[in-house]
Amino acid sequence: MSAISVILVVLVAFLAGLEGILDQWQFHQPILACTLVGLVTGHMTEGIILGSALQMIALGWANIGAAVAPDAALASVASAILMVKGGNYDLTHIMGVIVPAGILLATAGLVLTTLVRFVNVGTIHLADAAAERGSYAGVQAWHLFALLLQGLRIAIPAALILSIPAETVQEALKKIPEVVSGGLAVGGGMVVVVGYAMVINLMATAELWPFFFLGFVLAPLDPTKGVTSISLIGMGILGVVIAMIYLNLQRGGGSGSGNAGGGDPIGDILNDY
Repeated sequence: MSAISVILVVLVAFLAGLEGILDQWQFHQPILACTLVGLVTGHMTEGIILGSALQMIALGWANIGAAVAPDAALASVASAILMVKGGNYDLTHIMGVIVPAGILLATAGLVLTTLVRFVNVGTIHLADAAAERGSYAGVQAWHLFALLLQGLRIAIPAALILSIPAETVQEALKKIPEVVSGGLAVGGGMVVVVGYAMVINLMATAELWPFFFLGFVLAPLDPTKGVTSISLIGMGILGVVIAMIYLNLQRGGGSGSGNAGGGDPIGDILNDY
């Protein structure tokens, strides 16, 4: 890996750490972080594959009360670095070794998250003291310092992993027995399903179910053939979905006529434009 690539990877890691708090550009999400690491290292396709696999798992991660979810940013960046330095881009290897390694690193990242938040408790008091003095610059400086720690929380571990020789990483990954990697691949697939099921469970409403099934119809759509590539079963599902969406709109009374119990909801919507 060239020096430029190393610098860019550390920069991506730093941005992922910042976005773990800011949530503006979502760089901490696996699908983006892994893709960016793959982009700057010349393995964008493999980064997208890894990021999509980790993203399906991270869908079920959420902070609930005092319980902090695993660190998706560290999992994404560290696993992408391990994949690039390992030099094995086989799908089975990615799912069986790299993805489980990312999950373990995400759990380990909780220690760093706790440490940074502990330090930032003192930072808040320093910012309060600056506010009492009427120093707006001081308040801003301490906020930026706290944000800097969040970026370093991912950038420093990424730099440490990058410092490990590629040969060492490759030898370590090769020593993993096939039976272990195969089992981890199966377990990783199950975790993906569980994460996706948790999200569906949260979104399971009568208004959203039609769009869920609509996705299964449109996902295999051939853009060169358009709707003609949809099978008869898909057309049937599409018709049911459209009918369900129409009935839900009608039940809501439309958007422009003010009728509370019927009418033409599609016409009401079109009349608004």
